[in-house]
Amino acid sequence: MLKLTVKPGEYVLIGEDIKIVFAGGSANNMRILVDAPKKYNIVRSEALERYGMAADPGNEVKHYKDRDISPEAKEKIKAILMAERKRARREEREADPKRKYGYM
Repeated sequence: MLKLTVKPGEYVLIGEDIKIVFAGGSANNMRILVDAPKKYNIVRSEALERYGMAADPGNEVKHYKDRDISPEAKEKIKAILMAERKRARREEREADPKRKYGYM
């Protein structure tokens, strides 16, 4: 068992493909984000107890195929990402005058 003290925004890596991010909380609870491939069965103990399941092989939660997003949503996401990239490049140029005029 590993006991850690973390601040909001800090994370723990487990292996190469599991990342657990501490998102904040209070004295009685905490919020975490788990970024892991779907091949891993990640279930809260409360859910296991509620449905009378043990954390044994064969009791995995079934994942359903993610729904595709609409072409309109894809275009909006693409536009947002492009605007963010442009903004970041503009801020870089403004922060470094040599880049602004192409000296680098």
